Amino acid sequence: MIRRKRKGRFWSPTVAATGWGDSTYAEMSWDKSRSAATRWALAGIVVGALVALIVFAPAAWLASAVASATNERVLLADARGTVWSGSAVAVLTGGPGSRDASSLPGRIEWTLGLQGLGLALNARHACCLNGTVALQVRPGFGTLGVTLVPPPGWVGQWPSAFLGGLGTPWNTLQLGGVVRLVSPALKLESAQGRWVVEGRADMELVSVSSRLTTLETLGSYKLTLTGDAATPGTSQLSLSTQDGALKLSGNGTWGPGGVRFRGEASAAPTDEAALSNLLNIIGRRDGAKSVITIG
Repeated sequence: MIRRKRKGRFWSPTVAATGWGDSTYAEMSWDKSRSAATRWALAGIVVGALVALIVFAPAAWLASAVASATNERVLLADARGTVWSGSAVAVLTGGPGSRDASSLPGRIEWTLGLQGLGLALNARHACCLNGTVALQVRPGFGTLGVTLVPPPGWVGQWPSAFLGGLGTPWNTLQLGGVVRLVSPALKLESAQGRWVVEGRADMELVSVSSRLTTLETLGSYKLTLTGDAATPGTSQLSLSTQDGALKLSGNGTWGPGGVRFRGEASAAPTDEAALSNLLNIIGRRDGAKSVITIG
């Protein structure tokens, strides 16, 4: 209500009492500003924490992912650094509960960065990789694509003794020689738990030896994995002998049901006695041959 005073006197408006003074309005304004500032501060903390979590994600997270994906048969031990730039010791084991394990000398180093809609993984290992080996990783909704960008020549080579970490029968065979990976082009894609292979990869076993025989070397062999366009999701496996006293051959598939392989091992007539014990371990004896069955 406004009252006016007349009769030559100055008049001034008077606001009806509301119970709120100027100090009350100031307090309310301050509370609102403080609440807004608090919300923005909390949002900043959360965003900053997420960014830091991504940028400084420990290398142990990648090691855990690799162990889970391989059922603990491939381990990145003593992982250091971050997911984006780190190093570790490569270890093969027989899986959960296994006492068998073998490691490679030195440390494998990697860098991981964004590339288009995917990731680029570059790995280096002085003992076993041919320079820098690059992988293009493209995740999707329920899918994962991995493409190998092969360097000239071979991709990697490892001592055959490294396979002993996988347990039986590798730990019994106690192999010598070199395992070499060669691939002109290879792409793996996982969808709904199934792997589809495009391209080819050759695993060459060079100058293989074993402590179970008196022969200096058993021979050299090639295991080839080839994507089968006629049957998507199923890849072809073939094993052949390049040279040597121990003859290995066979064919199989790798698909949703796992690995299925049928092959045989035999010895040159002059070396049957020296290889008899080894043939007993490789597979089921059938006369002079040993039948190899997987799956």
